[in-house]
Amino acid sequence: MTLLLAFPGMEPVARQLAALAGIEASEIAIHRFPDGEGLVTLPETVAGKDVALLATLHDPDPLALPLRFAAATARELGARKVGLIAPYLAYMRQDRRFTPGQAVSAPIFARFLEESFDWLVTVDPHLHRIHSLDDLFTIPARRIETAPLLAEWIRANVPDAVLLGPDSESRQWVSEVAELADRPFEVLEKVRSSDHGVEVSVPQSAALLAGTPVILDDIASTGRTMIAAIERLLDAGAKPPICVVIHAVFAGEAHAAILAAGAAQIVTTNSIPHPTNAISLAALLADAMLL
Repeated sequence: MTLLLAFPGMEPVARQLAALAGIEASEIAIHRFPDGEGLVTLPETVAGKDVALLATLHDPDPLALPLRFAAATARELGARKVGLIAPYLAYMRQDRRFTPGQAVSAPIFARFLEESFDWLVTVDPHLHRIHSLDDLFTIPARRIETAPLLAEWIRANVPDAVLLGPDSESRQWVSEVAELADRPFEVLEKVRSSDHGVEVSVPQSAALLAGTPVILDDIASTGRTMIAAIERLLDAGAKPPICVVIHAVFAGEAHAAILAAGAAQIVTTNSIPHPTNAISLAALLADAMLL
């Protein structure tokens, strides 16, 4: 028997997932003491069960110790196996030492998770020079691909869509979504001058000006790439674009800034809880559970 335990904020996804997978779901409670320490409490029903923790890791530092405490406590209480469903997987960007003395956090964080969990399921991790999760993890690690879900949403809601990838690295992914949605696509050229400075070139095409631009990105963090693309599209005479994002990080005022730049709509998956969530991952997560 499998027991799904949701970290705070992930309860709605947990209920959907549990219903689809036909498993039991409950919640993990985290109490914060005045000095900042946390107390993790699990339900008393974990003994003899396979336990799956559901926690998105878009703000990983405050969650790292509670994750470890929850996994260790589940084992102490008699869980047979303990796995992690992390729709958003943190610390993947730093996969090499860019300047002397930097921590290479991607493999370090992978080891940290392996010490607590028997398996991992995540959604379209933001990998750069790492080709697959198998290059990082020795435990079973499964990557869910969202391209079919994004294409399905676009087909149903934007019949005249022209898909736009934010940079050359996105070409393969955006072309896959475009093929599944049976819509044309273009790829922008991006030059990042700093964490908050981005310049993009918008291709000139009749299809782009005639249809509805749909900017696809895997992560919206500062939103600068998306804002630059929106501004260039509007300057070129295109319709206000729709932004479709997998992971709704939206650091600071990024969400408001993207809307203020002229986006017609922002749509995200529920890998990170946010008011823009319109594409549910529950069915894919249910299918991908390794227990």
